[in-house]
Amino acid sequence: MATSLKTSSTFCSTQQNRWLQPTRDLILHSSSHSNVKQCKSKKIKRPASLCVKATSSKVELDFNDPSWKQKFQEDWEKQFNLPSITDIYDLKPRPTTFSLKKNRTPTGDENVDMWNGYVNNDDRALLKVIKYSSPTSAGAECIDPDCSWVEQWVHRAGPRKEIYYEPEEVKAAIVTCGGLCPGLNDVIRQIVFTLETYGVKNIVGIPFGYRGFFEKGLKEMPLSRRLVENINLNGGSFLGVSRGGAKTSEIVDNIQARRIDMLFVLGGNGTHAGANAIHEECRKRKLKVSVVAVPKTIDNDILLMDKTFGFDTAVEEAQRAINSAYIEARSAYHGIGLVKLMGRSSGFIAMHASLSSGQVDVCLIPEVPFTLDGELGVLGHLEHLLKTKGFCVVCVAEAAGQDLLQKSGATDASGNVILSDIGVHMQQKIKTHFKDIGVPADVKYIDPTYMVRACRANASDAILCTVLGQNAVHGAFAGFSGITSCICNTHYVYLPITEVIKAPKRVNPNSRMWHRCLTSTGQPDFH
Repeated sequence: MATSLKTSSTFCSTQQNRWLQPTRDLILHSSSHSNVKQCKSKKIKRPASLCVKATSSKVELDFNDPSWKQKFQEDWEKQFNLPSITDIYDLKPRPTTFSLKKNRTPTGDENVDMWNGYVNNDDRALLKVIKYSSPTSAGAECIDPDCSWVEQWVHRAGPRKEIYYEPEEVKAAIVTCGGLCPGLNDVIRQIVFTLETYGVKNIVGIPFGYRGFFEKGLKEMPLSRRLVENINLNGGSFLGVSRGGAKTSEIVDNIQARRIDMLFVLGGNGTHAGANAIHEECRKRKLKVSVVAVPKTIDNDILLMDKTFGFDTAVEEAQRAINSAYIEARSAYHGIGLVKLMGRSSGFIAMHASLSSGQVDVCLIPEVPFTLDGELGVLGHLEHLLKTKGFCVVCVAEAAGQDLLQKSGATDASGNVILSDIGVHMQQKIKTHFKDIGVPADVKYIDPTYMVRACRANASDAILCTVLGQNAVHGAFAGFSGITSCICNTHYVYLPITEVIKAPKRVNPNSRMWHRCLTSTGQPDFH
């Protein structure tokens, strides 16, 4: 059973050697070395004596101990063990009702009975595959001072031979929370398809997010393959979305009253935290309910995952805005195209959109501080660009440069801080700056905020949604709960929700991808 554990970590470091915590918190926060502190309890003179209190189970790793890798991996296995309804119920599995054998035709000497296509419960996938030779390697995520290779295994996703539910008795519910995202309908569709393949006949949709569990007048919507067959052709959510929700206890009361056995929750970090709270409350009440999440966010800011569905489509749609800004800027005398893209806590959309467009001269993200004024500021660089090429294009993430703005202090229904508008601020600063120095500048500001998420999923996201939705159902029938269906290191896996909600995933300024973006834009350091 994977529980929500608090990590108490102590680090030792030298200026010559930097590495990250060997537990989820540091491995996951690989984008920042700000957590690395001098160990005050001991005087450190050389890397070999460096120490770390690493794990949530308070196992202290001594890197001079030859067995430290084994201790690390044992603790890792505990952390990434998947919670299951069998943790609270003594259940006997039954043979699965999910089979594709009937669709196979023997060829030659092939024995169809030898084929099943099921995933063994002991199957694992490597979370990370790069062996860094030095902590100074670009994007290095190291555990010890020598940057030793340590295998980090996670559970492989897919259908199992044995299941813990009787399909004909199951009532399954689907809910989509948070903001819109390309691919929501694709996931809903595939969850319904796969449930029916198992033999589930009672499938419902909860309207408008968690609100559908408590708002009077919102009734659950019966779902079937025939009803959802073509919903993937449209953007948005067939079930509707909303932020916030009632107390966890009230939601679980409603789950009990509706006799829901499986709950599939589609959403981002906040939604995952809510799903985990529902899972924990169900366990507390000893309910036989599987709560399975599917990671949805165009920001791509959920820990450990290669990407979340909707991200590829958002980046592709952002190209339209950047291309428009490029055309406007190039066609004007001293034209400056300014595009603000979504990214509440991370700059993945801005970085990938800038890298893929090849038309951006300056990319600004929240992970990399910058200044606007002064010799090394963004405005000075824009002057240089106008002198040398006559125009320029700037792409900025919505959370970038918040330290330059007055904070609103307000929050939305999900508890997220409402950000100040860096796009409008930069537009005004650019206009004022060039007016003050007597240089004409034609600023074209484009904010495609909701346009990049209200569209239909592209081919890449549609495939990802299909697999994630199918695997979510497989995980529920396997008895897992409090898990999320995702892709890590190109493989489809299950992760405990507790491991992905510790903090948002952020761009690593030392990563090769950010370095590639800088090479493409040619921008200098702005601080």
